[in-house]
Amino acid sequence: MNVTVFGAGYAGVTLAQRLESSLDSDIDLVVIDKSDTHLLKHEIHRVIRRPQVADIIEVPLSDLFDRATVRTAHIHDIDIETQTARLNTGTTHQYDYAGICLGSVTADYDIPGVAEYGLPLNTTADALTIRTALFEAAGVTTTDDSSTDLSEQRQGPTPDVQIHSDQHDSISAENRGSVDIVVGGAGLSGIQVAGELAALTRETGIQADITLVEQQPTVASNFPENFQHAVRDALNNNGVSISTATTIERAREDAVETNTGTFAADVFVWTGGIRGTDAMDKSRPMVKSDLRAGTRTFIVGDAGRGIDADGEPIPASAAAALREARTVADNISQLVAYDTNGADGFEPRLEPYRFEVPGWIVTVGDDTIAQLGPEVLTGSAATAMKASVGAGHLSSVGALSQAAELVDAEIRSST
Repeated sequence: MNVTVFGAGYAGVTLAQRLESSLDSDIDLVVIDKSDTHLLKHEIHRVIRRPQVADIIEVPLSDLFDRATVRTAHIHDIDIETQTARLNTGTTHQYDYAGICLGSVTADYDIPGVAEYGLPLNTTADALTIRTALFEAAGVTTTDDSSTDLSEQRQGPTPDVQIHSDQHDSISAENRGSVDIVVGGAGLSGIQVAGELAALTRETGIQADITLVEQQPTVASNFPENFQHAVRDALNNNGVSISTATTIERAREDAVETNTGTFAADVFVWTGGIRGTDAMDKSRPMVKSDLRAGTRTFIVGDAGRGIDADGEPIPASAAAALREARTVADNISQLVAYDTNGADGFEPRLEPYRFEVPGWIVTVGDDTIAQLGPEVLTGSAATAMKASVGAGHLSSVGALSQAAELVDAEIRSST
């Protein structure tokens, strides 16, 4: 019997590791992903300002599993009815049970110019592209010199460029002008991107006007009002202009047109929404609280749109994906045991998923805002929570050294 996990993000790695523990050793367990690394996706924005963070937040899949077979391949499509997947290797993969954990990608909603000019943030390469776009727009040259002791540079930076001790590049300023930056979408991702760009421009002495554009009437619109206010204050304190109730209608090479006017944009970052991957025909199928799609396939995390045990929509978030994966691991294990024991009697009753997340955390440059129950925390308490979340996940999947490095990077970035 074959059990397959498609995708090795938060949900995929958690699901596969739990299945390693719960399935009998004679069950084939396969993990298929287009990358050979697991990415701590909620920390990608840090790479815009700190390129070396990429080495901390990407973990080789070969380090994470004891017995699962890892296949690196791009998944063209998955047919739930026939329980098959087509891979870019030209082969077809057949499974008996599967968890689809392919996550989501940035949606452009067919807004003219967004796909062409809007820079997404899905990978560490995307973060580096945003960083490069900023420097190019500012007329700043960078040389990658990882052998340089950047702590020494702090003692003698160039007069008009401040070199932070954690920067990976050595930077010199030539013909630098003011840069207009527009970030489309004020969900958590857009908020964090705007904050990192604001901090990076401060550190390097680049003159920039950063505008965060949001269609909803508030930033972080899906979160409690006190959290929204704290986020807005942090953005203002970091010099980010906010334009809410503003719909982006078209993007051009040097501007973004909206229903309220046109914003100059030397750099345009788009974080305005998500869609399903191409393997899922760009859709995110609806699943009920057991997260089952068909009889032998489950859709976990952002790959689907789930309704929890209380009838509430499950938000697309890493916190939800991790917890969904635990429910699906239990359900697949029950079904596999039922099948291997002859499928006698009634099929086991599957566990429903109930969305319960204690809080939310977002960073705005060096500031952190945390929502814990009804209370909003800022300052050192929030920073400590932020460090513990990412490190906790890395520790839980077995990447202990990288967990320690991440805590150190988080704490140093706030001091």
